[in-house]
Amino acid sequence: MDVLLVGSDNQLMKALINKLNKEGHCPYVLTGSRDKNSAYKNAYERYRFPYDNDCLKEIVDSVRPDVTIFLGCYDFNFDWTDARKESVRYLTALQNILSSFALLGSGRFIYLSSEEVFAQPHKEDIAEDEPVSAISFRGVAIAQGEEVCQNYRKRMNTDTVVLRLDHLYTLPEPKASESPYHIQNSICTRMSIEAIQTGRIRANASKIFSMLYVDDAVEAIYKALIREKTDKSLYHISSGECIDELSLAGGIQKAMGDKVTITDNTSGNPMRIVLDSRAFAAEFGLTVFHHVQEVAKQTAAYVKKYSHEYVETEEEDRDTVRDIGQRLLVIAKALIPFAENFICFIPFFMLNNRAVGSAYFANLDFYLLYVLLFAVVYGQHQATFSAVLSVAGYCFRQMYNRPGLDVLLDYNTYVWIAQLFILGLIVGYMRDQLRAIRGANKHEVQYMEHQLDDIQDINTSNIRIKNMLEVQLINQNDSIGKIYEITSSLDQYEPSEVLFYAAEVLGRLVDSKDVAIYTVANRSYARLFSATSRAARMLGHSIDYTKMEDMYGLLKEKRVYINRSMDDRYPLMANAIFAGDEMQLILMVWGIPWERMTLGQANMLVIIGYLIQNAVLRANRYLEALERERYLEGTKILDTEAFEILVRAYQKAGNKGLTECTILQIDTTGRDLETAGKELAKLMRQSDYIGKMADGQLYALLSNTETKDADFVIKRFENIGYKSRIREGFDL
Repeated sequence: MDVLLVGSDNQLMKALINKLNKEGHCPYVLTGSRDKNSAYKNAYERYRFPYDNDCLKEIVDSVRPDVTIFLGCYDFNFDWTDARKESVRYLTALQNILSSFALLGSGRFIYLSSEEVFAQPHKEDIAEDEPVSAISFRGVAIAQGEEVCQNYRKRMNTDTVVLRLDHLYTLPEPKASESPYHIQNSICTRMSIEAIQTGRIRANASKIFSMLYVDDAVEAIYKALIREKTDKSLYHISSGECIDELSLAGGIQKAMGDKVTITDNTSGNPMRIVLDSRAFAAEFGLTVFHHVQEVAKQTAAYVKKYSHEYVETEEEDRDTVRDIGQRLLVIAKALIPFAENFICFIPFFMLNNRAVGSAYFANLDFYLLYVLLFAVVYGQHQATFSAVLSVAGYCFRQMYNRPGLDVLLDYNTYVWIAQLFILGLIVGYMRDQLRAIRGANKHEVQYMEHQLDDIQDINTSNIRIKNMLEVQLINQNDSIGKIYEITSSLDQYEPSEVLFYAAEVLGRLVDSKDVAIYTVANRSYARLFSATSRAARMLGHSIDYTKMEDMYGLLKEKRVYINRSMDDRYPLMANAIFAGDEMQLILMVWGIPWERMTLGQANMLVIIGYLIQNAVLRANRYLEALERERYLEGTKILDTEAFEILVRAYQKAGNKGLTECTILQIDTTGRDLETAGKELAKLMRQSDYIGKMADGQLYALLSNTETKDADFVIKRFENIGYKSRIREGFDL
């Protein structure tokens, strides 16, 4: 299953990626930003694009996910410091993601919401049909996101599901990787930091809530993710363990030590907000493994250990000084053109004074050149400033020879001023317009270049994924073609050899050196038929599989057993092969790493089992067809040819370490073979054989029996009058 995760790189995202990988699914990530510092470890593919990018539709089309999960309010790409502004960006991002998903026309969209959509207290647990009551910008934005998902479900018939997580919390991360909202929202972390910084914890016993640990939330999300169809479009997920702030603070205080005190700020009516998750538990099942008091102690211990990360230091003061310096630098850069303008005014003022009365330069207006120069270089603003300076310089020079009143009353002064401002503003305006046109063209070119780069990135990812899938389909051991090719190799063996080499084939396909195949003797016991190593024989030659309750309970339901508890009494994985409703074979696997004990590996084991079953079934049918020709008439004694073929098969398998066997030569002097065969068969197991060799003697083949274990059978034969001895070194 291909799953597209949309959101920032935080603990919830990491837990989702790890869970999907563990279960054999393929997680893709849309990061929501171009930040390349976020690793998104173990993700199959990462698309580093912001939510407002026009390529979102191409990304969704490329991935074509079976499920899309938007982290929603747990996406730290959104900084809720300015909640009013950020709520607009949040809803815009959701609309863009949802519209791209809707155009795909398939798959499921999961939107992660929270208890923040409820601001009013409730005496009982809050059910899904309770109207939302958010009052903050953030809470309203989250609730509106839910409405958008519901509208898409109704209007466009998309499969959208909203999951409200009740007070999601986790262990703290290093301070540098946390968002401000993460610290504030995680109550355990906030209280622990407050205890370190102030030596006290403020708590209100009237605030009652239930907290959900991130790993438990991921398990619940996964159950909703893999379900083919959900009964409802909105579910509450909660631990159901109610606790108040004062009790939680008490647990943190014990972990912090006696130096921390609790300030009881209890006031007002009880503020109880607890989500009711019974509907989700009834449909999917819900198990809580992490309890808040235990995690609170771990959180307090972590914050106490790394207290230096949470206490303000001189370094933070230096950061404040640095910020002030950067702001002053911006102001200085803005003032530089004005200072440059004023400095340049001085030489033009001097040149204008020298030109007065000159025969050559009397008609040259230096002030006009000065204004035009700054209009061309800087635009209207500096042209206006230079014109004001020029007017001041002109009036000052005129007052050398005339009174100031005469200068102000002279209409030539105003004509000159009008000429100066008109030319300066027009040239400045044209310069600003040309600059704006060049900027727009440059911006458009950059936009198209970005679009081209984005398309190239998506295409590169698609090519990489395509190549990986080709390798997986053609070369990897877990491809259907490869599985069929390897299991088909069983057809080259003799019918009596198929089961021996089935263990070897199974080991190649699951990449394990420790594989065993047991044949079911009756409704309780199974006998070891073949094994690829000593470790695979650890359960013994005969097992009462019905007493292996954890494994047997799943096998009888025709499901694969996965030893998630790593119990050394069981194999790591096992699967049974049935003939109708009767269990015939049990395939057992050891020696595989934990990360490969997934649902995908289990499905592959089922497929391998079916293919092995087909090969064994063909071999058994062949042997059944030749049954009359293989046995001496009227007996259970194999004839010479059939018995020698069987011995040869056991010898070849034994040389490869796939089985063990012991051959007994039986003295039947003076006895009828038919009678001897009937008497001896009663003392042998279902998996043992009696046959006649070329020397005319009667032999017994004891499968999966070492030499030391054969003494018991020899004594049993002697008790009814048949002497026997171990025969070795057959040259067939």
